[in-house]
Formats: sequence, structure tokens, C-alpha cells
Amino acid sequence: MLRIKKLIVHYGPFIALNEISLEIKEGEIVALIGPNKAGKTTLLLTLSGILETTEGRIFFQGEDITNRDPHKIVASGIGHVPQGRHIFPTLTVFDNLIMGAYIRRGMREAVKEDLAWLYEMFPILKERGQQRAGTLSGGEQQMLAIGRALMGRPRLLMLDEPSSGLAPRYIDEIFAAFQEMNRRGLTLFIVEQEIQLSLAIAHRGYILRNGRLIKGGPSSVLLESQEVQALCWG
Repeated sequence: MLRIKKLIVHYGPFIALNEISLEIKEGEIVALIGPNKAGKTTLLLTLSGILETTEGRIFFQGEDITNRDPHKIVASGIGHVPQGRHIFPTLTVFDNLIMGAYIRRGMREAVKEDLAWLYEMFPILKERGQQRAGTLSGGEQQMLAIGRALMGRPRLLMLDEPSSGLAPRYIDEIFAAFQEMNRRGLTLFIVEQEIQLSLAIAHRGYILRNGRLIKGGPSSVLLESQEVQALCWG
């Protein structure tokens, strides 16, 4: 579904990503792990078209999307839940969700069906529907950010540190939701500091360090690797 070939990205004179090559197959959950400032967020921002590549190519479902405008990447089927959520705090929960469906104008019934499914997965969003999004708890805001991205009906959903700053009960609920999304056919690419938790639900994973991929493979193999043990236990 997603194929990256020798991707190089600069921040000014500094190389943030150095010849990154990876692939994500349709129907997979793939985890990207690594220490802080390894380049994980940079990679997602590049895939979303927010940062430009210096060299290399990005293919999504066989189509070259390298340096395509962000709104066109969303329309092609890639959703992105950024670190920090970036919800619209003064809008209601419902209006935030409907904003996520802006590319689906004229598909009222399909949007209504997706909203019903989303409310089944995150019932609190239905309860809080007319509440301003900025008054939600951190966990509820993360559910809203995920829900807003899902309302665009992506084929691939990318999530940047979805557990960051959340209470354990919200983390458990959100990661259970990821597995449910995947059972329904959604492909997920998860950047996460909760290494063991993300690898526990992922089919495969990659380790990024200093802008380079140093290891990749099945999650069960990575969990036992020296590189992951070093990340987990410092």
C-alpha cells in the first residue's frame, strides 16, 4: 500500500531523514519506534506533504505522491492524527467530526453511517456531541482527533504518539480501538513511545535512530531484539 524509497529530508543544513526505505502492506498495523528526535514525526509530516523531500520517492497504492499538496494526499486516502491532537477547541465535538468529512461532500448517508460506527467505538464522543472540544479531557480529545481523521474514510491512518500524556484507561481503550479499526480493514502506521504496547498490536515494526532505519521485522522478533530491549530499559 505504501512504499518509501531512499527518502532524504533536510531541516536547513541538517539531514533529518537519511535514505529511509520501508513498506506497509494493505491490512497491516506497522509500528515505528525509536528514541526522541530520531525523525519519527518528521517522517509522518513528510508522508502527509507538510515537509518536502530532498531526495527519494513515496508511492501510495502504486501512485507517486512525493511532495504532493497535503489536501491532495488526504483525498488520496491517507489520514494523519498529529502529535498534540490539534482539534478545533471552540467548535463542538460534533462539528469537529463533521470537519473531518469535508472531502466527502455529497455523501451524507455514508458519513452518517461512519458517524454511527464511530460512536459505537467511542461512545463518549456521542455523549459529548454538543460540548466544546476544548473542554474535553486529554483522553477524550485524543479520541476526537482520531475520530475526526476517520471521518475522512482513509485507507491508511497514521498516528503520532497517540498515547502521549494519557491516563492508562484511555490508552487501553484507544489501542483496543486500533485493533477494531484494523479488523474492519483499515491499515495503520503508528509512531509511539509505548514500545511494547505498540509492538503488541502491530504485525511488523521498524526502529528509527538518528534519521536512519536500523532494524525492521515482525513485531514478535523485534520485541526480543537487543535494540528494542535497549530502548525499553535504556
